[in-house]
Parts: sequence; C-alpha cells; structure tokens
Amino acid sequence: MKQARAWQRMLSGRRLDLLDPTPFDIEIEDIAHGLAFVARWNGQTHGDYAYSVAEHSLLVDALFCRLNPGAKAAERLTALLHDAPEYVIGDMISPVKAAIGPEYDVLDKRLAAAIHIRFGLPASTPKTLKTRIKKADRVSAWMEATQIAGFSEAEASKFFGRPDAAVIDGLSIVLRPASEVRADFTAQHAHLMEQMT
Repeated sequence: MKQARAWQRMLSGRRLDLLDPTPFDIEIEDIAHGLAFVARWNGQTHGDYAYSVAEHSLLVDALFCRLNPGAKAAERLTALLHDAPEYVIGDMISPVKAAIGPEYDVLDKRLAAAIHIRFGLPASTPKTLKTRIKKADRVSAWMEATQIAGFSEAEASKFFGRPDAAVIDGLSIVLRPASEVRADFTAQHAHLMEQMT
C-alpha cells in the first residue's frame, strides 16, 4: 500500500517532512508567512481582518518582556516562536486538541524541536522558561478574549485568569493585514537573532 505524503512544499521551495522535520528545511520567511495567515480563535473574532498567530506571537513577546524585565534574547526568541509549528499544522482551539489526543502534541513537539535547533535554541524548552512563556500566553489570551473574541471580562478571567492591570497597560489589539504582521514578525525575529550573536 502506498504511504501517504507527509511533506509540505513551502513558498521558499523547501519540502518540510511533517513526520521527520529537519532544521535544514526551516525558513523564517515560511514561518512568518504561514503564521500571518493562520487565524486564532478559529476566525471567530470581530473586525475586518483575522487575528493571526503571528500577531498573537508578537503580543506574547511584548508581554513576556513586561513580565520578565531583563529577559535574554534567546528567551524572548523562544517566546516569539512558542506557536511556530502552527505555520504548518494550524491553530486548533483547546477542545479540538483534546479531542485529537496525544498525537497532536507529539507532532507539535517534533516540529518545535526542529525550529528551535534551526535558530540556535535548545530543542526542548526548559520547564521554567515554558512556564514563564505560558503566563504571557494566558495574559494574551485574556486580552484577545475580551477585546476581539466576544468574552466578558468575568468569563475570560474564569478561563485564563485576570491579568495584573499594569502588565497590559497601554497594550491593545489592532487587527491588521497579514502582510504587515508578517513583516513585523520577520523583523522582530531578525532583531532577536542579532542580539543573540
């Protein structure tokens, strides 16, 4: 029986094998492009543009900095790339991930390891750093839920916890065209990579 194709051709020309990804087939332009066109919240957000995973990742980076003053560039890059595998596997809301089961997590971890190695990060994110990034991720989710996804503050606080007002002060979600978000994501990645050298 013929084996199903498990690779995807990227716009860069790379062929990424989803079951056996290699860092050599990872390009930031592919990640930025894919994430800029993947909608969070299954697209169920107010506005004329989708709220993309790339935009979410930029917000998580900003929140991570506020929560962790003096964070190293490598830690910030890890925060920026925390959802990077979604450039090929898409963003699934938590109930869907639970329904799929552990196979989704295995695929996500395999892709994340290849991405991390490609950009000079440890293949597996240390638990303490993962916890700190998750905190920023939850603050981002609360902001998204209340500002663009139709949740009341009470409902969002029940699911994600109410963030400290000082952490989100002055931050707001502005929906933008994918091309702008893609450019900002790529620029932030380049900035952090430069700081790491």
